[in-house]
Amino acid sequence: MLYLTRRETFNAAHKLHIADWSDEQNRAVFGKCSNPNWHGHNYELFVTVAGNPDPNTGFVMDAKLLSTIMKEEIVDEVDHRNFNLDVEWVPKSIQPTTENLLILFWNRIEERVNAGGATLYSIKLRETENIYAEYFGPNGRK
Repeated sequence: MLYLTRRETFNAAHKLHIADWSDEQNRAVFGKCSNPNWHGHNYELFVTVAGNPDPNTGFVMDAKLLSTIMKEEIVDEVDHRNFNLDVEWVPKSIQPTTENLLILFWNRIEERVNAGGATLYSIKLRETENIYAEYFGPNGRK
């Protein structure tokens, strides 16, 4: 089994805030991400697929196809937008944390990636140089 990872980047804004909480409680839990004036990140998205190389092409999956899927389903939809306000498929009922975004991203690309001949293995989203989350799908990986 081999793993292929593709990286794409985008810029997006968000605010983490619970309306029923005081500003002090929001700041204590969410820190700068509760800023009332919004804030943004230069995100890096990594999608890893697993499979065996095709005997003819040598590819686990065509990296250009993986890039196209990532751009069409995620990057083009979120780049230079506000996750709280501008992205229709981000429910208003969730906090747009890195963790929650990964689950939404997985659900948007899994079917197309798997149809491309590989299996979606993991998605990693880097929010800052010091913070990232990685998701291995609803069943996880052992």
